[in-house]
Amino acid sequence: MSKKTSKVIEVDAIVVKFAGDSGDGMQLSGSQFSDTSAFAGNDLSTFPDYPSEIRAPQGTVAGVSGFQLHIGHKEIDTPGDLADVLVAMNPAALKANMKWVKSGATIIIDIDNFDNKYYKKAGYIEDPLGDGTLDGYNVVKAPISQLSKSSVKDLGVDSKSAERTKNQFALGILYWLFNKDLKFGEEFIENKFGSKKPLLAEANKRVLRAGYNYAETVEALHTTYQINPIKNRKGRFRNITGNIATAWGLMAAAERAGMELFLGSYPITPASEILQELSNMKHFRVKTFQAEDEIAGINAAIGASFAGDFAVTSTSGPGLALKGEAIGLAVITELPLVIIDVQRGGPATGLPTKLEQADLMQALYGRNGESPCVVIAASTPANCFHYAFMAGKITLEHMTPVILLTDGYLANGSELWNIPVIKNMPEINPPFVEDNTEYQPYERNKDNLARYWALPGQEGLRHRIGGLEKEDITGNVSHNPLNHERMVHLREEKVQKVADVIPEIKVSGEESGDLLVVGWGGTYGALVSAVKDMQEEGKKVSLAQFNYIKPLPKNTAEVFGRFKKIIVCELNMGQFVNYLRMNLPEFDYLQYNKIQGLPFMISELKEKINKILEG
Repeated sequence: MSKKTSKVIEVDAIVVKFAGDSGDGMQLSGSQFSDTSAFAGNDLSTFPDYPSEIRAPQGTVAGVSGFQLHIGHKEIDTPGDLADVLVAMNPAALKANMKWVKSGATIIIDIDNFDNKYYKKAGYIEDPLGDGTLDGYNVVKAPISQLSKSSVKDLGVDSKSAERTKNQFALGILYWLFNKDLKFGEEFIENKFGSKKPLLAEANKRVLRAGYNYAETVEALHTTYQINPIKNRKGRFRNITGNIATAWGLMAAAERAGMELFLGSYPITPASEILQELSNMKHFRVKTFQAEDEIAGINAAIGASFAGDFAVTSTSGPGLALKGEAIGLAVITELPLVIIDVQRGGPATGLPTKLEQADLMQALYGRNGESPCVVIAASTPANCFHYAFMAGKITLEHMTPVILLTDGYLANGSELWNIPVIKNMPEINPPFVEDNTEYQPYERNKDNLARYWALPGQEGLRHRIGGLEKEDITGNVSHNPLNHERMVHLREEKVQKVADVIPEIKVSGEESGDLLVVGWGGTYGALVSAVKDMQEEGKKVSLAQFNYIKPLPKNTAEVFGRFKKIIVCELNMGQFVNYLRMNLPEFDYLQYNKIQGLPFMISELKEKINKILEG
């Protein structure tokens, strides 16, 4: 076929969705295209969507794996609501994603997988290519599997490996469609496979080029799109996921504290990548311990904290429940400990690969006795670095456990991250004591009520801490009811003292108005995008997004009092709004909740906000 002449259109932003079986390489293709876009200077946000079943039958909707990518010339806050381009490797991928595609979108299908067998496995009664399902869409019926295999038939790769290159063919089409330089895709392949599997690297690069060349000949692809680099953005940037950012934030905190980092953890979706990443960082004085269960993981971390390490444990919702008793031990011993909870849908095993914000009450109150912890939440994949760092700073300087909440959306999603200079980050000053000083284990700093930290083996600093209630100052075991009440109040007051060092809540938009939208954690992208759209329409709407939850920022009541109405939006049944009702009962709160294992869509938020304003 000869090359055609295509029209080039400049666009500010576009949303692409890759979808196929979990073995079709959609996550790899999405990551590859994300990195290429980042190198090209585009802003971006991604949303990997994994199947919950480990081995769902091939070709079924339950086994569909997706990767959504929003890239732009402007600032990007979310992975986008609906896709402009969908790559569907089989009928199941098409069926699972048609409701997330814009009207008139380009849909690229692997026609080799669209036959009777695959239609039925996907649950179609009739052929979706002929029953009107795709009317109004720009459909590209590409023989992706066949052309991928033929591109590498002379390389000597086995048939299974040849089949697995088809994701690169689809990706090559997108490189052409969006005027991306193939060298970035080829470098990605070389870095992933080149040194260990050079034949596989060559096969994938050849198929990537074949897909690009094929796109030049297809009449259905008569337009290409140019997304120019984002302007006026200074610094060194890289594409980063929330889990990687979390791991690096912990390492930065350890470095600024001059301490070794210890992670005691048990693998659990979607938090496992934190353990995996840190296990490769021994050269940065990082120690990791993969425990046999959640309880062993946190208790090992508490032991490391007692010995003088910056101690962390990571988990998801079910694991946080198992760690509850040990968190209480860290509370009563007043040892620094960061507990990372990458939230997922529950209860029980629930939706291990889907997001939910339903662990908030567990983080706040899910332990026996009065066991207060600081609770903070990251709000973007990139700022997981900052809040992991701040979790370390708070726990090490205030001698109290800190629970850091992220979620599956942040953990697996990615965005551009401005790489900081670690030496310019705030210092962290743990309250260590020198040898042979007069020492009482529960003597406190008068400003923040943190007890001082003596390590085992320090000369002249023998002391005892443990799980039984302690006498104030001396640390002797005490069953005195008045002492118990005093210690309970001191531990709670110590947590509340953290409000003296955290930033006040800032409002996105006008400082007063008709409606304040309130969110926390990972809902930020959708909420800020919806609020910006409303503001451009002249609506008096602002956003307050909370990262510090316990304690709340000092100016929270002041901010709330400047708005006529308040609506709290969260991905649960209303945990944060009920927490606000407990702590700031003087305000009336509306609420908007979604519990579908999916993030908010900008369109649904705007619809809800408009109804409130019109009411």
